[in-house]
Amino acid sequence: MSAVRDEVYHYNAERWEALVEADALFTRPMLDLDAEKAQAYLGLERLGIPGDLADRKVLCLAGGGGQQSAAFALLGADVTVFDISSGQLERDRLAAEHYGVGIRTIQGDMRDLSALDDSSFDLVWHPYSLTFVPDSRIVFREVARVVSRGGYYYLMCANPFFSGLTHESWNGEGYTLRQPYTDEAATCYPDQDWVYSQKPDGRRIREPREYRQTLSRIVNSLIGEGFTLKLLSEVRNDYPGAEPGSWAHFMTVAPPWLEFVWQYSPGVVGR
Repeated sequence: MSAVRDEVYHYNAERWEALVEADALFTRPMLDLDAEKAQAYLGLERLGIPGDLADRKVLCLAGGGGQQSAAFALLGADVTVFDISSGQLERDRLAAEHYGVGIRTIQGDMRDLSALDDSSFDLVWHPYSLTFVPDSRIVFREVARVVSRGGYYYLMCANPFFSGLTHESWNGEGYTLRQPYTDEAATCYPDQDWVYSQKPDGRRIREPREYRQTLSRIVNSLIGEGFTLKLLSEVRNDYPGAEPGSWAHFMTVAPPWLEFVWQYSPGVVGR
């Protein structure tokens, strides 16, 4: 288990246990997959990541919930899930049992991967969670240690330019940016309606607390750790005719997420 036990750790751990209890969207295991659906869900071809995962070692970093882990395992990967939430990890184990596959689970904070061996993963898959900690550089240093040379690091995170902005920022003409564009600036906002199939029944779930990571810190820190950028994608959707002030319209105007694919290539000149 991770040695990190600061206030950030406790806030995130408490929130995610509450989200599991409320059966929030990102805590629901995927139990209707086959190999074809798993390939489509992960989108490895689109991302330029080799799709032959047989016996490849994959780390789902801060990615519990029985979703990505199940998809990778169905494709033959040797899967480890590292997550702060015991409830999320339990759902990974339930998904593994459902499919009859093996998945290793470890509870801890993404800022401390000391439970994992050096150069032990061919792919680190890091879904949306980077902004839950103040300093992304600590995470990147840990990822660089555990990924093998030539291995891949998939990172999905908040679009730094719109971090903390939601459809509720509509002012009648546009979406107003009010928070400073500085690293580690804390933001807090309500969960979106689509996070829950139904509203939690009286249980208080803390709002997501996130920390802005500027694009320059993300990119330059990973380059400094020896990674080469292979792909950058803005995650957005177009909803013609969407009502201004709705989530659909907001996504059309301000893509809220970014996807990166990095390859670990320390010592490569001109990366």
